[in-house]
Amino acid sequence: MIELNKKNIPKHIAITMDGNGRWAKAKGKNRVFGHKNGVKAVRETVESAVENNIEFLTLYAFSTENWMRPKLEVNSLMNLLISSIINETKTLMKNDIKLMAIGDINKIPKTAKNKLDSVIEKTKNNAKMSLILAISYSGRWEIINAVKKIIKNNVDANEINEHLFEQYLDTKNVPDPELVIRTSGEHRISNFLLWQIAYSELYFTKVFWPDFRKKDFINAIVEYQKRDRRFGK
Repeated sequence: MIELNKKNIPKHIAITMDGNGRWAKAKGKNRVFGHKNGVKAVRETVESAVENNIEFLTLYAFSTENWMRPKLEVNSLMNLLISSIINETKTLMKNDIKLMAIGDINKIPKTAKNKLDSVIEKTKNNAKMSLILAISYSGRWEIINAVKKIIKNNVDANEINEHLFEQYLDTKNVPDPELVIRTSGEHRISNFLLWQIAYSELYFTKVFWPDFRKKDFINAIVEYQKRDRRFGK
């Protein structure tokens, strides 16, 4: 069993859950089959994060670009989101996990949004860990949206700095991730938390998301603990 350095645990880990479609294709199945099997990876990752005292876990669930996928796949993803939230609500409460969401949430179907809002409200006082779902999200959308809010509030240009700008982001009350994990062997950021990951450590694994398990999550943290974070100094 790999031993982690408990004094060097990332406060916030963000994950791009990639490879569901290719995993399914390799098995002669459609992409939806891959998304459904990715739910177990989510469950194990969340459990491992709680067990290792991660305070914030952000999962890239659905990007703004994903709306361009075939309608059947999009509808299946939204239905899967609803069912997963319903099925995992008791687990979130049991483990003292607060559910949050970032992104253009108003764009998702009303039924899914209502269920999401309900669980967010129910878990808002939980304090062990914050599970953040990035839904209908992209880094560029978030930055542009922040600029629009700043303009709407007539903020003096001389007052704008990094701290003020961050107050207009979806993640305004969330620390930047120290570690970003991407599965499936791709080496891209894919429009994920573009502002927040300026100094994050990036970890890429060839494991497709449906096969991602606790040991893979721990391996990523172990690799993170080997790195010397200098922040440009």
